[in-house]
Amino acid sequence: MRFYTAYVRHGGLDPDRDVALVKEGFSWPAFFLGVPWALFRRLWFAALVLALATAGIATLAYLAGLDPTTQTALTLGLSAAFGWLGNDLRRRKLERAGFVFRGAVAGDSFDAALKRFLDGAPDLARELARTVRP
Repeated sequence: MRFYTAYVRHGGLDPDRDVALVKEGFSWPAFFLGVPWALFRRLWFAALVLALATAGIATLAYLAGLDPTTQTALTLGLSAAFGWLGNDLRRRKLERAGFVFRGAVAGDSFDAALKRFLDGAPDLARELARTVRP
């Protein structure tokens, strides 16, 4: 079972844009994809910092004459750090964009967690249901 933090944008009633669930814990997409993941999530500054850090590791490896194993270890360490911080960066971005933390929810999948969240917030679910057109 996965745990998610739920965020809702105040004043917004579009369920596709105004309710966000962010998975707790390590982000495998952030670990493996790094910069493209950050760009997809619109984390512009994080993408820039990660790209510069990766370029810095490559430059350091070249100038210091590091062997490929050490360069790989440094790059994997950077990727691991980004994997651990990726979802936290998403949460901070949501809060800056006007989203408010509404609680934590668990589910076997994203959809199950969203359903459980909306079941626990019937007023919000009714408001969102009114905005959905048949």
